Amino acid sequence: MKVGIRDVARVAGVSTATVSRALGRGPVSEALREQVEAAVRTTGYRPNLSARRLRSQATQTIGLIVADIRNPFFTAVSRAVEDAAFEADMRVILCNTDEDPVREAMYLRLMEEERVTGVIFAPTLATTKALSEHTFDFPVVLIDRSGPPGAYDSVVLDNTSACATLVDHLVAQGHSRIGGLFGSTSSTAAERRAGYEAAMRRHGLSPQVRSVPPNAAAAMAEVTRWLGEKDRPQALVVSNGLILMGAVRAARALNLTLPRDLALAGFDNEPWTELAEPGFTVIEQPVAEIGAQAMRLLFERIDRPDQPVRKVVLSGALVQRGSTRAAKD
Repeated sequence: MKVGIRDVARVAGVSTATVSRALGRGPVSEALREQVEAAVRTTGYRPNLSARRLRSQATQTIGLIVADIRNPFFTAVSRAVEDAAFEADMRVILCNTDEDPVREAMYLRLMEEERVTGVIFAPTLATTKALSEHTFDFPVVLIDRSGPPGAYDSVVLDNTSACATLVDHLVAQGHSRIGGLFGSTSSTAAERRAGYEAAMRRHGLSPQVRSVPPNAAAAMAEVTRWLGEKDRPQALVVSNGLILMGAVRAARALNLTLPRDLALAGFDNEPWTELAEPGFTVIEQPVAEIGAQAMRLLFERIDRPDQPVRKVVLSGALVQRGSTRAAKD
């Protein structure tokens, strides 16, 4: 039989309201708090302890606002966040914004109305610029995207270095006309573009950059146009898994042979990138760790609201496959 807060109150000899205040660090004496915590140990009651003794006004609900749930990266991160929330006996409200600042604003208002315990958020560039002007009633941890300096805890990939690694790999394979196709809505894409451009210049090469909405359809249309031009690139670096998928579809529609006619490299080590011929070179992101670290920062921010802002920067790993084999004369 599941132990509830009423059982704790009965064993401690106090009201359920007192139990809630004690476990939520509300206004009770230390002696009474110890009495309640002893009753928790006796009964085996778990929810509030697993939720890190959240404040009594919290709803034990985490808001997770992602940019595009169709992107396998966000699907995997969402799973990691939900797993951590489940372990803490917390619920998750998942919202998908489609990289739309209007929807982001709507969902942030929803989180305020729902009085969530905290929010994990992947904002667009437009919303990021406005975040420093807004004060929320709950802690916010940014995921995958950088925010205003010193304003919010965040967990991100070292995007600049990761994209430079892709360029270095293509150059080592003998490619020189390397184009870069990047999403147009996020700080992540901007950082990856900066890494691409810096690496190209370091190798004495001229960057060729284009931007698209970060989805497969937009990427396919742009790559189809680009590959129809006279000085088309012989290799492409792209900034996320959906854009990579669109680039592959474009190459297939044009009857190009990969990597003979076009080398491709991108991000996110999804199953299809291994299974689809010739296998696609990608940067593998530590998605489970990203989600878990975001939840850790959120719990710690709940427990200690005044601690310094932290930014966790994780590294990706290059997975080499057939799509970037050595260029032929």
